[in-house]
Amino acid sequence: MIGLRPPEYDPAAPQQSATLPVGSPATVRGYVRELAKRHRGAFALLVTVNTVSVLASMVGPYLLGGLVEDLSKGDRDIHLGRAVSLFLAALVVQAYFVRLVRLRGAILGEEMLADLREDFLVRSVSLPPGVLERAGTGDLLSRITTDIDRLSNAMREAVPELAIAVVWAGLLLGALTVTSPPLALSVLVALPLLLVGCRWYFRRAPRAYRSEAAGYAAVAAALAESVDAGRTIEAHGLGDRREKLSRQRIGQWVAWERYTMWLRSVLFPVINMTHALIVVAVLMIGGTFALNGWMTVGELTTGALYAQMLVDPVNMILRWYDELQIAQVSLARLVGVREVAEDKPDHTVSPDGREMAADQVRFGYRAGSDVLHGVSLTVPPGTRVALVGPSGAGKSTLGRLLAGIYAPRAGEVTLGGAQLARMPAERVREHVALVNQEHHVFVGTLRDNLRLARTGATDDELWAALRAVDAEDWGRNLADGLDAEVGSGGAVLTPAQAQQLALARLVLADPHTLVLDEATSLLDPRAARHLERSLSRVLDGRTVIAIAHRLHTAHDADVIAVVEDGRISELGSHHQLVDADGAYAALWRSWHS
Repeated sequence: MIGLRPPEYDPAAPQQSATLPVGSPATVRGYVRELAKRHRGAFALLVTVNTVSVLASMVGPYLLGGLVEDLSKGDRDIHLGRAVSLFLAALVVQAYFVRLVRLRGAILGEEMLADLREDFLVRSVSLPPGVLERAGTGDLLSRITTDIDRLSNAMREAVPELAIAVVWAGLLLGALTVTSPPLALSVLVALPLLLVGCRWYFRRAPRAYRSEAAGYAAVAAALAESVDAGRTIEAHGLGDRREKLSRQRIGQWVAWERYTMWLRSVLFPVINMTHALIVVAVLMIGGTFALNGWMTVGELTTGALYAQMLVDPVNMILRWYDELQIAQVSLARLVGVREVAEDKPDHTVSPDGREMAADQVRFGYRAGSDVLHGVSLTVPPGTRVALVGPSGAGKSTLGRLLAGIYAPRAGEVTLGGAQLARMPAERVREHVALVNQEHHVFVGTLRDNLRLARTGATDDELWAALRAVDAEDWGRNLADGLDAEVGSGGAVLTPAQAQQLALARLVLADPHTLVLDEATSLLDPRAARHLERSLSRVLDGRTVIAIAHRLHTAHDADVIAVVEDGRISELGSHHQLVDADGAYAALWRSWHS
């Protein structure tokens, strides 16, 4: 079979879009076995009701074969009324159990889909924070949306329907073997054509569907990045370049879509030819046997009807198996998060004090390319430290290491003598919190959004937290106050208000050490200055590490660390560093010029 060739592999295209791994066949099989084990009772019930339904559907051909046999022998006493009554009874039983099959199949599919979604969510949120931060937006988005959508059809229909079809086909072949053994062998005439066609198709389909899914992820990534960085793209005149990249990604995705469609256009005619060949073989072989007296006409009639009935389950098996090829790719992408190495925290590790220290820390996002080079920093309890320096110097990376988001490649970050990398994430969050410019307003009430930080907080405590970050006024101006719906579909909060909400959660969480990364970046300078002064009263006595992009924040700090090229080049107070006339002094003069 010849035709379209698969699109050429582009090492710079879809395959590089995924930063999270794709599950290996062993991982996928293991998860499928686990899912089947969880729902073995539901599978057994589905098979049972389906068996009854199929057996009821066989009554009609069996009765008709008997009537034909009686007529062929010249028997006029054929008890037509009894046959019709039995047929109608079987039809009622079949209709009832078909309904049960559909119902149980739909319930089973929804239960498995719910398990899959929950498993993916639970595993994703338990991943090391650094892994999620490095994961591409398009890759995560396509897994959560497109892959789940593709699996929805497979879980709701393909798995139950495939189980139904296998039982159906097996029972029909068994009935054909019992009633007309020669006709059961005649079905094998069409088997070579079916095997050749399916082998040709399924050798090519999995890779094609994987590439198609990766292509879509690449398209999503390119479009999401272009939207997120729209102003930057416009400012630097990168529109044509981004458009070219998007067209390239879309072209590669469409090429794989066309290729998979061509594969199906070859497989389906082969399946239709197989069906026709089965019917022809049954009639030809059965007719020859009947003419020679080796088979009765009744056996031929019943066998031919059973053979014809095989068309539906075989179609279902091939159709849904093809659907499962697509679903398998999406499932591999979803269960791929299981292959991310889990942190194995030591639950016995607990800080003995509040002093934070980084000792000869090295870290890089890619192997062989460090961002931080032997950084050492000690932060006594209650100290306010400002990290300043040019963009790309490693300030935010150092802040995330101190917050326990990343683990250093070499060296160690400790809190009270305990390594953050060895502590459970929940325990780290009890002591250290990170607030950056990325914030989110969840769908729900204002009260629900605040209580994410402390579920048992009273309304008075919630208002106090909002007051601490100068958000009480707009909170009380909402129609329903704390009960006001916010987020998508609710009251729209400005970026500044959303950031104040994130800071109010911080006040409620009450950690003793805070890492603020551009925490007030979305506020205008006057509002930011006012908020920082209000926040400073609340944070009195706590350790604060602020990644300062506005140097007035650094001016108020106890210690300023100047980060350049992944190293701390200067360390001291504002006045000490200005007097030293080094890198910080140059930044300060530039800020005031």
